Amino acid sequence: MNESEISQYIIATFEGVDVVVASGDSFFFYNPDRNVPPDHRCMFVTIVTSDINDQFSNLNRPSVFRLNIGIDKQTFRSLFGKPSLPSGSDSAAISGENESSYDFTALDQIMPHPVYGRMFWVCVLNPGEETFETKVRQLLGEAYNLAVSKYKRLAASR
Repeated sequence: MNESEISQYIIATFEGVDVVVASGDSFFFYNPDRNVPPDHRCMFVTIVTSDINDQFSNLNRPSVFRLNIGIDKQTFRSLFGKPSLPSGSDSAAISGENESSYDFTALDQIMPHPVYGRMFWVCVLNPGEETFETKVRQLLGEAYNLAVSKYKRLAASR
Protein backbone atom coordinates (compact mmCIF):
# COMPACT_ATOMS: atom_id res chain seq x y z
CA MET A 1 0.00 0.00 0.00
CA ASN A 2 1.13 3.55 -0.57
CA GLU A 3 0.77 6.65 1.64
CA SER A 4 -2.29 7.89 -0.18
CA GLU A 5 -4.16 4.59 0.14
CA ILE A 6 -3.37 4.39 3.86
CA SER A 7 -4.40 8.00 4.39
CA GLN A 8 -7.69 7.40 2.59
CA TYR A 9 -8.31 4.27 4.65
CA ILE A 10 -7.81 6.16 7.92
CA ILE A 11 -10.05 9.06 6.88
CA ALA A 12 -12.80 6.78 5.56
CA THR A 13 -12.71 4.33 8.47
CA PHE A 14 -12.45 6.50 11.55
CA GLU A 15 -14.82 9.34 12.47
CA GLY A 16 -13.60 12.72 13.69
CA VAL A 17 -10.14 12.48 12.14
CA ASP A 18 -8.28 15.70 11.44
CA VAL A 19 -5.24 15.47 9.13
CA VAL A 20 -2.39 17.96 9.12
CA VAL A 21 0.11 17.73 6.26
CA ALA A 22 3.47 19.42 6.74
CA SER A 23 6.66 18.97 4.70
CA GLY A 24 5.14 15.92 2.98
CA ASP A 25 4.36 14.17 6.27
CA SER A 26 0.81 13.47 7.46
CA PHE A 27 -0.33 13.71 11.08
CA PHE A 28 -3.66 12.13 12.02
CA PHE A 29 -5.51 13.44 15.07
CA TYR A 30 -8.78 12.53 16.68
CA ASN A 31 -10.59 15.85 16.84
CA PRO A 32 -14.37 15.61 16.40
CA ASP A 33 -14.92 19.27 17.35
CA ARG A 34 -13.10 21.66 15.03
CA ASN A 35 -13.65 24.44 17.60
CA VAL A 36 -11.37 22.72 20.10
CA PRO A 37 -7.88 24.27 20.31
CA PRO A 38 -5.19 22.37 18.39
CA ASP A 39 -3.35 21.42 21.59
CA HIS A 40 -6.37 19.33 22.62
CA ARG A 41 -6.22 17.12 19.52
CA CYS A 42 -5.00 13.57 20.07
CA MET A 43 -2.48 12.31 17.52
CA PHE A 44 -2.63 8.58 16.88
CA VAL A 45 -0.92 7.99 13.51
CA THR A 46 1.70 9.65 11.35
CA ILE A 47 3.03 8.94 7.88
CA VAL A 48 6.59 10.19 7.45
CA THR A 49 8.25 10.48 4.05
CA SER A 50 11.70 11.91 4.73
CA ASP A 51 14.68 11.79 7.05
CA ILE A 52 14.21 15.38 8.27
CA ASN A 53 13.52 14.40 11.91
CA ASP A 54 15.51 11.16 12.12
CA GLN A 55 17.74 9.13 9.83
CA PHE A 56 17.10 5.68 11.27
CA SER A 57 14.80 4.40 8.52
CA ASN A 58 16.61 5.82 5.49
CA LEU A 59 13.38 7.31 4.17
CA ASN A 60 15.16 9.20 1.41
CA ARG A 61 15.03 6.05 -0.71
CA PRO A 62 12.60 6.30 -3.64
CA SER A 63 8.96 5.69 -2.63
CA VAL A 64 9.82 4.66 0.96
CA PHE A 65 7.66 5.93 3.83
CA ARG A 66 7.13 5.02 7.46
CA LEU A 67 3.71 4.50 9.03
CA ASN A 68 3.86 5.24 12.79
CA ILE A 69 1.10 4.10 15.16
CA GLY A 70 0.66 4.84 18.88
CA ILE A 71 -0.63 1.70 20.59
CA ASP A 72 -1.46 0.42 24.06
CA LYS A 73 1.38 -0.54 26.42
CA GLN A 74 0.05 -4.09 26.78
CA THR A 75 -0.13 -4.62 23.01
CA PHE A 76 3.35 -3.17 22.56
CA ARG A 77 4.76 -5.51 25.19
CA SER A 78 2.98 -8.50 23.66
CA LEU A 79 4.72 -7.71 20.37
CA PHE A 80 8.19 -6.71 21.56
CA GLY A 81 8.58 -7.26 25.29
CA LYS A 82 9.34 -4.44 27.68
CA PRO A 83 11.15 -1.59 25.91
CA SER A 84 14.53 -0.76 27.38
CA LEU A 85 15.77 2.77 27.51
CA PRO A 86 18.73 3.51 25.28
CA SER A 87 22.15 4.03 26.77
CA GLY A 88 24.73 6.55 25.66
CA SER A 89 24.11 9.03 22.89
CA ASP A 90 22.15 6.73 20.56
CA SER A 91 18.60 7.82 21.34
CA ALA A 92 17.16 5.22 18.99
CA ALA A 93 18.70 2.10 20.48
CA ILE A 94 15.28 0.71 21.36
CA SER A 95 15.25 -2.95 22.20
CA GLY A 96 12.80 -5.36 23.70
CA GLU A 97 13.06 -8.57 25.63
CA ASN A 98 12.34 -10.59 22.49
CA GLU A 99 15.03 -9.06 20.30
CA SER A 100 18.11 -7.00 20.98
CA SER A 101 18.01 -4.80 17.88
CA TYR A 102 15.96 -3.94 14.84
CA ASP A 103 16.76 -3.07 11.25
CA PHE A 104 14.80 0.19 11.06
CA THR A 105 15.34 0.26 7.29
CA ALA A 106 13.51 -3.06 6.67
CA LEU A 107 10.32 -2.85 4.61
CA ASP A 108 6.97 -4.43 5.52
CA GLN A 109 7.95 -5.32 9.10
CA ILE A 110 6.16 -4.18 12.27
CA MET A 111 8.75 -2.97 14.78
CA PRO A 112 9.11 -0.45 17.60
CA HIS A 113 9.43 3.14 16.42
CA PRO A 114 13.16 4.00 16.37
CA VAL A 115 12.67 7.09 18.57
CA TYR A 116 9.22 6.81 20.16
CA GLY A 117 9.19 3.06 20.81
CA ARG A 118 9.63 3.71 24.51
CA MET A 119 6.33 5.67 24.29
CA PHE A 120 4.66 2.57 22.78
CA TRP A 121 4.70 3.68 19.16
CA VAL A 122 5.27 1.10 16.46
CA CYS A 123 6.20 1.59 12.84
CA VAL A 124 6.27 -0.19 9.52
CA LEU A 125 7.97 0.94 6.34
CA ASN A 126 5.86 0.42 3.22
CA PRO A 127 3.39 -2.12 4.64
CA GLY A 128 2.32 -4.71 2.09
CA GLU A 129 -1.30 -5.72 1.56
CA GLU A 130 -1.06 -8.81 3.79
CA THR A 131 0.67 -6.96 6.63
CA PHE A 132 -1.88 -4.17 6.39
CA GLU A 133 -4.84 -6.55 6.46
CA THR A 134 -3.55 -8.92 9.15
CA LYS A 135 -1.75 -6.51 11.50
CA VAL A 136 -1.88 -2.82 10.65
CA ARG A 137 -5.67 -2.47 10.50
CA GLN A 138 -5.97 -3.84 14.05
CA LEU A 139 -3.19 -1.54 15.33
CA LEU A 140 -4.82 1.48 13.67
CA GLY A 141 -8.14 0.62 15.34
CA GLU A 142 -6.46 0.35 18.72
CA ALA A 143 -4.61 3.64 18.25
CA TYR A 144 -7.84 5.37 17.25
CA ASN A 145 -9.68 4.02 20.30
CA LEU A 146 -6.86 5.22 22.57
CA ALA A 147 -7.04 8.69 21.00
CA VAL A 148 -10.83 8.81 21.47
CA SER A 149 -10.43 7.86 25.15
CA LYS A 150 -7.72 10.45 25.69
CA TYR A 151 -9.78 13.13 23.97
CA LYS A 152 -12.78 12.34 26.18
CA ARG A 153 -10.63 12.56 29.32
CA LEU A 154 -9.25 15.93 28.18
CA ALA A 155 -12.73 17.20 27.32
CA ALA A 156 -14.07 16.16 30.72
CA SER A 157 -11.30 18.10 32.48
CA ARG A 158 -12.03 21.37 30.62
